[in-house]
Amino acid sequence: MERDPWVAQRFGACLWPRARSWRPRIESHIGMKRGGRDSDHNSSEEGTEKSKKLRTTNEHSQTCDWGNLLQDIILQVFKYLPLLDRAHASQVCRNWNQVFHMPDLWRCFEFELNQPATSYLKATHPELIKQIIKRHSNHLQYVSFKVDSSKESAEAACDILSQLVNCSLKTLGLISTARPSFMDLPKSHFISALTVVFVNSKSLSSLKIDDTPVDDPSLKVLVANNSDTLKLLKMSSCPHVSPAGILCVADQCHGLRELALNYHLLSDELLLALSSEKHVRLEHLRIDVVSENPGQTHFHTIQKSSWDAFIRHSPKVNLVMYFFLYEEEFDPFFRYEIPATHLYFGRSVSKDVLGRVGMTCPRLVELVVCANGLRPLDEELIRIAERCKNLSAIGLGECEVSCSAFVEFVKMCGGRLSQLSIMEEVLIPDQKYSLEQIHWEVSKHLGRVWFPDMMPTW
Repeated sequence: MERDPWVAQRFGACLWPRARSWRPRIESHIGMKRGGRDSDHNSSEEGTEKSKKLRTTNEHSQTCDWGNLLQDIILQVFKYLPLLDRAHASQVCRNWNQVFHMPDLWRCFEFELNQPATSYLKATHPELIKQIIKRHSNHLQYVSFKVDSSKESAEAACDILSQLVNCSLKTLGLISTARPSFMDLPKSHFISALTVVFVNSKSLSSLKIDDTPVDDPSLKVLVANNSDTLKLLKMSSCPHVSPAGILCVADQCHGLRELALNYHLLSDELLLALSSEKHVRLEHLRIDVVSENPGQTHFHTIQKSSWDAFIRHSPKVNLVMYFFLYEEEFDPFFRYEIPATHLYFGRSVSKDVLGRVGMTCPRLVELVVCANGLRPLDEELIRIAERCKNLSAIGLGECEVSCSAFVEFVKMCGGRLSQLSIMEEVLIPDQKYSLEQIHWEVSKHLGRVWFPDMMPTW
């Protein structure tokens, strides 16, 4: 039986036994004793009947030989097995080993690259990586890399990418599970590996390259080879990309449906390019508004006319905005109506800003506020309930709301609030409602049982 060298090295020779038909021994019940005259006639008939049954069982076992199952059947079973179990099963017989290497099992693969000294997560075995590059690189279509915070893991990912010269990927994801280690690499080394995929794929439809040193020239290579197929591009926190670089993508990739980027790449020109007649309707636009150093980042203003043109072209788009700003940096935002549908505030946000949200975001569907301070948000919540008619989910963290205002907010929104996540510490009892009473009152207006979230006590 042929054995793959990487399997033998990784898992050892003591794997599953070779599949074979078994032939049970049948001892005759006739003539058990030398003296045939002492044999009972009934015992002879019983022995003959048992022999027939055993022969029938033996013939049936031969027709159900697991080693001779159709490969299509084995393939469907293998698709449900983890890689380690598939590797064990591939050693059963030559037929199963052939199925193990069928292209259908290698179209989707996730490389997990972790260093034992910096991560407790499992890692893809080096021998398996060599085997994939040698035998299955041209079968890969949906590939992702999960790397830990070490520079060595990011370098290993680039080494693999640079060897995928015979592949034609449809999706590629570079995922940092901790600190973005791709940013520690020399930019030229990363770009060289990434462009190998861009040039050879020709049909890339989904690309996730957040927190990487990708730059404008590499995006031009992407567009030149994959403009007709690219539908999803996620590239938040890519400091080497300019607004002109992302504009080139929007101008050429008319099938783009999902886009994620930082606010500094958003421009009036980009929104107008995404609104052109030759461009398909965008379905999802995510904008990350991030400031690391208070007062040192300048945030420009997007014209209302650009937002209006964008919404006329893509009326059903989800505009998701994540804000990680300091309170004094919100001045350019929410000064006029914007089509945001999902707002997430990761740092403390003032009452004034939340009041402007209620006045300028009529399409709002989801609102999450991490923190606000010690001033109750009663008027702001009521205003949001009045003007944001599509609001269906809200989450409040370190905020304060009186019980009466919260009940009124829920009453105005009604059963459309499918997600209502409020910490118990947020609610302030007043003369009308206590914490015990608010549970019943809110449940009545929601049409289902509701309790505030509790802070764990461990």
